[in-house]
Amino acid sequence: MRRNTSITLLSVGHACVDVYQGAVASLIPFLVAHRGYGYAAASGVVLAASLLSSVAQPFFGALTDRRAVPWLLPASTLLAGVGIALSGLGGTYALTLVCVALSGIGVAAYHPESARIARQAARGAHSAMGWFSLGGNVGFALAPLLVAAVVGTGGLRWTPVLVLPALVGTGLCLVVLRTPGRRPSGRAGAAPTGPGDDRASFVKLSLAVMCRSVVFIGLSTFLSLYAEQRLGGSTAAGTAALFLLYLGGAAGSLLGGALAERWDRVTVCRWSYLVSVVAVAGVVVVPGPALYGCIALTSAGLYVPFSLQVTLGQDYLPSRVGTAGGITLGLAVSVGGLASPLIGRLADATSLRTALASLVLMPVLSWLLLRTMPEPAAPRPPAEVPLPTAEMGQPSPEGGEQKDDMRPDSPTPWR
Repeated sequence: MRRNTSITLLSVGHACVDVYQGAVASLIPFLVAHRGYGYAAASGVVLAASLLSSVAQPFFGALTDRRAVPWLLPASTLLAGVGIALSGLGGTYALTLVCVALSGIGVAAYHPESARIARQAARGAHSAMGWFSLGGNVGFALAPLLVAAVVGTGGLRWTPVLVLPALVGTGLCLVVLRTPGRRPSGRAGAAPTGPGDDRASFVKLSLAVMCRSVVFIGLSTFLSLYAEQRLGGSTAAGTAALFLLYLGGAAGSLLGGALAERWDRVTVCRWSYLVSVVAVAGVVVVPGPALYGCIALTSAGLYVPFSLQVTLGQDYLPSRVGTAGGITLGLAVSVGGLASPLIGRLADATSLRTALASLVLMPVLSWLLLRTMPEPAAPRPPAEVPLPTAEMGQPSPEGGEQKDDMRPDSPTPWR
């Protein structure tokens, strides 16, 4: 497949997975209404989805550094969907937590391998990685609409219908893995062409992404309830606010890739976090429908750095691209869910507005961390070789036997 086709299919598949990250937060108002959960209990559901995901992401990243595991893409997509599909059927709180935790593991398994394959298919283009990230953002954006349409119509017993995106995503993953095409050669564990690891900068970047995650997941968890309070108690107002938070990320990802083609990635990320400080403060203090404008600006500010941070992590840690992707696209993103119970407890003790006001500090910390980070030198693009199919040994388009370019003895300048 040509690069654009590969990125398009990977982007749509990314959307089919990340819809389940957005679905967890989208289910919160229904769990509160139907099961009487308080803020702390509701945030515990988000924690369950994030906790195992956070722990599992580095493991899956290290696994992809050792060997290619393309089968993880369809398997993890299906697991993410099945977990959410079953979450509404568990009558007990503990069973609900187990179901969303299984979905979180599926999300964790998907991202390191998909980020590695997408970076290779993109051949180093920031705009192409922006399109890949766009898919995840679209999935997030569609989640509240999908959950509202399904659960709002039939109640929590209809959550099995939510498995449909996973079935579509699984099919797309199989198409990508079975269709011959062209992408950079690659195997896990080889060193790229370029400078060595900059672990200090990678740690700073990971901390900055964690701070971003606390803001984003904190808003994702409580923004729907907050908008209902601020705008007259309408469920539609909460759904619209959450949809806008996720949809603005789609524009932010594309804008981030375009800006990085003109300025360096660190500079773009730094300015984006400054914008986020003002925008998050606006969400807390701006009255009336203007709240939606602040939500859109917050979303763009938090998502402009998203795909750029993934490639920055890979360039800071070029000898462990899978681990870098697992942390910047997975662990550091999911870890925000670990802070959500604290935000929930603060909301129970004070008010939801006070709890959300505490989030303003997070993009400030991200900005301070980025001030001390250099722009890494990008690795040189490798030569193209045929994309291996899911079943090794099938005939290649040029004739003869298609070989696995991810074998341990296959050199690559990317890994």
